[in-house]
Amino acid sequence: MADSPNCDLKSLSPLQLFERVTEQGEKVRALKAGKAPKDEIDAAVKMLLSLKLSYKTTTGQDYQAGLPPRDLVLINNGTTKEENEDFVDPWTVQTSNAKGVDYDKLIVRFGSSKIDTDLINRIERATGKKPHHFLRRGIFFSHRDMDQILDAYENKKSFYLYTGRGPSSQAMHIGHLNTFIFTKWLQEVFDVPLVIQLTDDEKYLWKDLTTEKAYEYAKENAKDIIACGFDVNKTFIFSDLDYLGASTGFYKNIVKVQKHVTFNQVKGIFGFTDSDCIGKISFPAIQAAPSFSSSFPQIFNGKENIQCLIPCGIDQDPYFRMTRDVAPRIGLPKPALLHSVFFPALQGAQTKMSSSDPNSSIFLTDTPKQIKTKVNKHAFSGGRDTIEEHRKYGGNCDVDVSFMYLTFFLEDDDRLEQLKQAYTSGELLTGELKKVLIETLQPLVAAHQERRKQVTDEMVKQFMTPRKLAFEF
Repeated sequence: MADSPNCDLKSLSPLQLFERVTEQGEKVRALKAGKAPKDEIDAAVKMLLSLKLSYKTTTGQDYQAGLPPRDLVLINNGTTKEENEDFVDPWTVQTSNAKGVDYDKLIVRFGSSKIDTDLINRIERATGKKPHHFLRRGIFFSHRDMDQILDAYENKKSFYLYTGRGPSSQAMHIGHLNTFIFTKWLQEVFDVPLVIQLTDDEKYLWKDLTTEKAYEYAKENAKDIIACGFDVNKTFIFSDLDYLGASTGFYKNIVKVQKHVTFNQVKGIFGFTDSDCIGKISFPAIQAAPSFSSSFPQIFNGKENIQCLIPCGIDQDPYFRMTRDVAPRIGLPKPALLHSVFFPALQGAQTKMSSSDPNSSIFLTDTPKQIKTKVNKHAFSGGRDTIEEHRKYGGNCDVDVSFMYLTFFLEDDDRLEQLKQAYTSGELLTGELKKVLIETLQPLVAAHQERRKQVTDEMVKQFMTPRKLAFEF
């Protein structure tokens, strides 16, 4: 970033100005920490003040670290009521568009970067592996600093993966599998450690659960996660309720984050109100802490400079925007992120699949008959009202939930394209497309159930015991 105000700041969007102020603030702190010459520090401070003035002139708002301009990210990172656009926060996803959330607009709104062909090709060159179909099909569509992860990897510097699960019920649904399927692929092709956070404390704070029930759900969800095929020698799964008291490094990082984020900031980022319990207000720091390697001294030998890559749904991005803002101020590297699209509810892409609505979800505990019934009865169709109209005009894959699900779980690209062409042309009817989905999901869920049966309580204990993994740091 140039240090001269010669560039036309008026041409920048509010979000671009916000990012410029943030970057310049980090530079000023770095210069001061490095005891740079006074004239260099003074010039950087002058530039920072100029940027802040431009930001206030453009937005009518004072710059606040970690709190993007309100015209772009309002309460709960949704949109203005006047705009009536997509509403996205860590707990709720809603859109009036039958096609689902407009992810291109969400990239602009959240200030992330699109995963383009060049980045996908670079991942393929770096790993020597064909990109996962989640990348090829845009299911993971957005990122923050993935280029830095690849820079480090190409220079023989390691990184680690961090993802998580909020255990709100005993049974997970198929939408929960996607992040773990992709994370497992990332771990295998890059051969790096993985930490998986089970936020049972969050669910206790937000749901009508006891701590005992939340922890029980965490252990049950861990069985489903382990059944995805993770290597116990390379993976640490932990419950917040359990691990927080066992790791001084973890708690120290929580406190550091808490000190550098104000109540006003978390209200602006997450939409908390004065009536929310203080546990909710402090929780974002707990989700931030696993982004730093020093939270896991047993894995990283106390090193603080190992960068983290977080695969997650883009609804979780607010937590990590906050984390990335705080990281330089506590002397730790910013985490990088890979964002996935939402897995739609059976009733349509206006909302994401939910564990609390049995008819919106296909659970990993469902029988073949239940899967068939749910798909046939509830899966929103992009077909026409009559067979005659469908044959003439064809179906709409953009809104058809069965086709959307197949983009996640049907790995054969050629077969998927054939189905798309046949459905769009009217050759393939809605019932026939649903039959393909049923025949895809039934063996997938049955195979998962068989693997889960092999996961014992002792295996869960092994995965959840703090320990050194099969890596040297």
